[in-house]
Amino acid sequence: MGSALLGHFRNIFFSILCFVFCYLIGSLVDENTIGQGQTSLVMIAMFISFTVHIFLYIPSYIFQTEKFYDLTGSFTYFLTLSTVLYLKYLAVSSNLELRSILIYACVMMWTFRLGSFLFWRVLKDGEDKRFRSILPNFSQLFMTWMLSATWVFIQSLTALVAITTLNKVDFGLLGVLGLIIWVMGFSVEVVADNQKTKFRSDLKNKDKFITTGLWSISRHPNYVGEIMLWIGISIMALPVLTGYQYGSLISPLFSFLLIYYVSGVRMLEDRANKKWGNNEKYQDYKRNTPIFFPKIPK
Repeated sequence: MGSALLGHFRNIFFSILCFVFCYLIGSLVDENTIGQGQTSLVMIAMFISFTVHIFLYIPSYIFQTEKFYDLTGSFTYFLTLSTVLYLKYLAVSSNLELRSILIYACVMMWTFRLGSFLFWRVLKDGEDKRFRSILPNFSQLFMTWMLSATWVFIQSLTALVAITTLNKVDFGLLGVLGLIIWVMGFSVEVVADNQKTKFRSDLKNKDKFITTGLWSISRHPNYVGEIMLWIGISIMALPVLTGYQYGSLISPLFSFLLIYYVSGVRMLEDRANKKWGNNEKYQDYKRNTPIFFPKIPK
């Protein structure tokens, strides 16, 4: 009983910590950005992210379902950035610059593609296996939803600051470089996801692991692509950042840490080791294929 209460306390404390962290970093980087009344558009985006996730946590726990978890993240990206862009549109008398439009478009393309892909996958599989032990625990589930709200806000922070900043700089070569890196990262993520989906759809590959295509040079190429595209957005944003706004560049670093150590690579590696740990071919694959950063094909 005592350990269970301690676990609930720890989960709630971490959830509060997520909100406080977002509030502090948002308050730090929103200098010299457009506001609505006394509140910056950056902070409005933060409040929207947490409000949406808290609201949808309730039916998730009541009905013990995770099926709309990933879709909620995508919807929140859409809602926060669309609200911010619209409020900026009103504030600057319809004069939106190219950088804001392109960054917004890039995030929308990524979130709609990834959200629909993950939602389709969980419907096809019937469940998200990560949630088997999480759903019955109200505090752990709440913490998971708060982590998603944090992910949406922090990962989009560079984009939010770039869209709302009062600084004006031509898109320029650095912007073009960032856009190219975004296209490359987006392409890598899409191709890697499609390759794995096609592999898993073949009944002959049941209980097997993929080692072909992009998966031959990295064990998690889809995540490599995701980090690349957020680096691209940060590079596009870089020319208009000043002062404490540079703190928003935490976005790609946060994305890497979350994907590598929390919700992605670590969990999938543990699951793969349990399933194929005694498989000699899998051990060869691990020895010859980097866990994350791709090797140069021979």
